[in-house]
Amino acid sequence: MGAVEALDTAGAWAILSAQKRAEAGGRPFEIVNLSEAHRHLLATVANAMPEPEPRRRTIPGRPGDGLAQLGQEVAGGLRGSLDSMAFFGQVVAHLGGLLIHPRRLRLTPLVHHMQEAGWNAVPIVTLMGFLIGIVLAFQGSTQLKAFGAEVYVVDLVAISILRELGILLTAIIVAGRSGSAFTAAIGSMKMREEIDAMRVLGLDPIDRLVLPRLIALVILLPVLGFIASMAGLVGGALMAWIDLGITPGMFRTQLLADTDVNHAIIGLVKAPFFAVIIAVIGCHQGMQVSGNAESLGSHTSRSVVQAIFLVIVVDALFSVFFAVWGL
Repeated sequence: MGAVEALDTAGAWAILSAQKRAEAGGRPFEIVNLSEAHRHLLATVANAMPEPEPRRRTIPGRPGDGLAQLGQEVAGGLRGSLDSMAFFGQVVAHLGGLLIHPRRLRLTPLVHHMQEAGWNAVPIVTLMGFLIGIVLAFQGSTQLKAFGAEVYVVDLVAISILRELGILLTAIIVAGRSGSAFTAAIGSMKMREEIDAMRVLGLDPIDRLVLPRLIALVILLPVLGFIASMAGLVGGALMAWIDLGITPGMFRTQLLADTDVNHAIIGLVKAPFFAVIIAVIGCHQGMQVSGNAESLGSHTSRSVVQAIFLVIVVDALFSVFFAVWGL
């Protein structure tokens, strides 16, 4: 190093890094003929260099580790369920207060969320219902042709769509579309501390953020389910006409003769319950977001998964209930 006239921190860092690599490999490395200034610089840089982390020993997994992890997951799920139930209780309490004091409801956000969560979803819901009707009629006719019972494809399409598939698939689409939007919107406000600011100003976030979304979805989801069901019947009638030669008039006659209106009522009765599930879970997950983007993405995906899962579970419970009562 005697011939070195100038040395900066980058050069000192490179020299010391080379020395550490050589010593780690068991090779001798000695720095000689240093000037006092260069020696001081190397010492300063050496003190500032981070120490490498020691290599951690890998502990082999024990037989109980998987069970312990399962227990932690179950405990976390139970805590999340209790939090959701507590949040639902708060929403119900605020709804009771809203019934006593209706003026607390703000019509502007209510109409806005009806537009965003409801009417803007009409095209995708209509297309989904239409395609489901086509698929049901085509698949049903393929099977019923073997028995010479093609005419019963009308009953198959009508009962399946009016009673189950129309509202169920609509709720799944709304959960993925509007439920995630609720979580993202409220979560973004939580990240920017806008919800804390609302509390400081004396504004209740549930009254201002949750109730308008909940009421809008309860009003509009039955409408969306009805639209999807009608589109499904149109799709089924079109496929029956193309594939089986059943004219729209024959389809309508068979539909009115053999399909009870109770099937449509049963389908629409489930819609408000699905709406409550989607809105409460979407808003609750938004309230759980912490101050980073990763948390927002995690809670948004969790909102969609939980809402769809609970919608399917509640639909199954309704099916069992109606079957027991002969409806």
